[in-house]
Amino acid sequence: MIGAIADDVTGATDVAVALHRHGLRTLLFFGTPAAGTGSTPHDAVVIALKTRTAPRERAVEQSLAALDWLRAHGVGQVYFKYCSTFDSTPDGNIGPVLDALADALDAPLVAMTPSSPEHGRTQYLGYLFAGERLLSESHMRDHPLTPMTDSYLPRVLEAQSAYRAGVVPLETVRGGPAAIGRRLELLRREGVRYALVDAVEDGDLAAAGQALGGLRLVAGAAGLAAGLALAHEVGKIHEAAGDPPAHVPAGRAAVLAGSCSARTLEQVRAVIEHGRPAHRLDALAEPDPEALAANALAWYDAQRPEDGAPLIYSSLPPAELREVQRVLGRERSAGLLESALGRIARGLVERGVTRLVAAGGETSGAVVRALGVTGGVIGPEAARGVPWIFTPSLSLLLKSGNFGEPGLLLDASRSETP
Repeated sequence: MIGAIADDVTGATDVAVALHRHGLRTLLFFGTPAAGTGSTPHDAVVIALKTRTAPRERAVEQSLAALDWLRAHGVGQVYFKYCSTFDSTPDGNIGPVLDALADALDAPLVAMTPSSPEHGRTQYLGYLFAGERLLSESHMRDHPLTPMTDSYLPRVLEAQSAYRAGVVPLETVRGGPAAIGRRLELLRREGVRYALVDAVEDGDLAAAGQALGGLRLVAGAAGLAAGLALAHEVGKIHEAAGDPPAHVPAGRAAVLAGSCSARTLEQVRAVIEHGRPAHRLDALAEPDPEALAANALAWYDAQRPEDGAPLIYSSLPPAELREVQRVLGRERSAGLLESALGRIARGLVERGVTRLVAAGGETSGAVVRALGVTGGVIGPEAARGVPWIFTPSLSLLLKSGNFGEPGLLLDASRSETP
C-alpha cells in the first residue's frame, strides 16, 4: 500500500486523483486522522497537511505524525508530495521534511522528481522548467510566499538538507528501469541520499515508477505518483471501493479565490468578464478578518440566485500584492485573508451552499479547516489534477493556483456541472 503525505491541500487532491486514475482505491484525509479511524478497503491513502509555508519545526513534526499513522496502518511505501514547482519557504521545508522522513524510515536513498509534463513542469539535467522557461525565469520567481530564484534542484535541495543530492539524467532514464536502478545504486555508493530523476514526458515517469517500486521513500509531484501507481499494475478500480458519483450533485455554488498566480488571475477575470457577481476582499481598507468576512457575507446575501454563482476573491496582480505586503507585512496579510476566507466559507455553507470551489492551496487549506472537513471521496476531475471531492453534505473543488484552463472557475460553478 502507498501512503502519501502532501504539503498542502490541493497537492493532496492532485496526488490522490493521480493514484485513483491509475486503478488504486484511494482515501483522502485532511490532516492526520485520529488513532482508530476506520476506513473502507483501499490501496493508497493520502494525508493532506498544510506545511509548505509553515515554520520548519512544525512542518517536520506534522509530517512525522502523519508518517506514524501511515506506518501503523500498514503502508509499505511512503510518498512525500510537494509542488511541481518545488516551492517551499526561503529556509526550506522540502529538505527538512525529507531529512526527517528518510531518517525515520532508515531510507538510504530517496528518489524524486517534481516533473509533471501535463502541467508544463519538466526536469532536465537537474534543472526545473516551467513550460519553455527555467523555473527561475518564470512567474514563480516573484511568488508572494515561495519565490523560486534558482532552477538547479540539487543546489536548492542541498541548501535545505543535511545530505547530498544527485541527478539521474534523462539519457539514463531513457535506458529504462534497469538503467535507472544502476544509476541509483551508483549514487548511493557515492554517498548521495537524494536522487533527482529527469523526466520530460509521461513515459519517463512511467519508467521511473517501475524502477522505484522497492524504495521506502519516494517524493515529488503527482506525475511520479502516477508512475508508481502504474507499476503496481492493480488494473481497474476494485469494486469493493464503490464508484464515486459520475456527476457533481446539483446545489447552490460559490467560488472563493485567494491564489495570486497568473493562472488564477486569468480564471478570476473570466468569471468577472462573464458578468457573474464578484466581491474583492480589500485587506488595506479593512485589515480585520472578521470584518472582511462579515462584509463579504452581507454582500452575498444581497445577490440574486439567477445571476449565477458569486465569486469572492482576494487574488491580486503582482504590483498590488506587493503594496498590500509592504503595508501589512507578508505573513500578516496572508494570515488575515486566509482567516477571512475560512470564515466566509463557513458562512456560505450555513446559507445553503453545497458546491464550493476554492482556488489556491492556502485558500483550500483555510476552507477545509474552517468547515471541519476531515476527508472525502475522490470524484470526477474538473480539470487535469483537479478532482471534485465529495463529503456527505458538500462537493468541494480545491484547485491549485496554477492548475486549470482560464474558464475553470466559471465552468465548475455553473448551475449544472458535468
